Amino acid sequence: MIRFNRAIKPFSVLSFDLDDTLYDNRPIIKAAVKAQADYLNKLAGYQEKGPQYWQYCRELAVQQQPTLVDDVTQWRKQTLRLALSKLGFNQSDMEHHAKGAYNAFADARSNITVSDDILALLDNLSKQYTLIAITNGNAEVERFNLNNKFALVLQAGLHGKAKPHSTLFDQAAVHLGVNKNAILHIGDSLDSDVQGANNAGCQSVWLNNQTANYAYKGLADIEIADIHALTHLIKK
Repeated sequence: MIRFNRAIKPFSVLSFDLDDTLYDNRPIIKAAVKAQADYLNKLAGYQEKGPQYWQYCRELAVQQQPTLVDDVTQWRKQTLRLALSKLGFNQSDMEHHAKGAYNAFADARSNITVSDDILALLDNLSKQYTLIAITNGNAEVERFNLNNKFALVLQAGLHGKAKPHSTLFDQAAVHLGVNKNAILHIGDSLDSDVQGANNAGCQSVWLNNQTANYAYKGLADIEIADIHALTHLIKK
């Protein structure tokens, strides 16, 4: 299924969200969270704090540093430091174990294998368009088989504020030397991907293949139910 909600202007860049757009991120995050928890639960006093301790420290960290909301990597690292320091770890041990726990998370977080059919789709699209990635997540593309598939990868926190803020879209346009309406952004989230692209003056594709409640009431330029519908964008 492909539905055009608005007439599409000419575009030369296809921008992809990563998590839950090009692969199912749910089992990956679940494994990464478990790897971090397994590390932390071996430390004195952590497990005794109970299952709500992580969420408590996470909320406290962003209350203390509101800008962390745009950088999930630094938010996690700061939460780890806060959780360990409140357990009484000295500075050296706190930093050591915060790094160890984060590395356990990150190793599992980027243990991703994108399917061959998605890789083939990207290869075909790349023959006619410049492909980039704009993500709010912290998967490290260079560590799995999307490496070298994109001319540019922009990540919230590392490169600017998270979608739906326009910063990452603005940077992409400047870096590539194109007008923002020459960028067609594809993503699974109405709130971050579609709203972000629309607000930035880019064009948008909503991959509507999940059951989720969204606050954003605007329309994507194009709506699809399967990522392979993007083959319709290939000019014969």
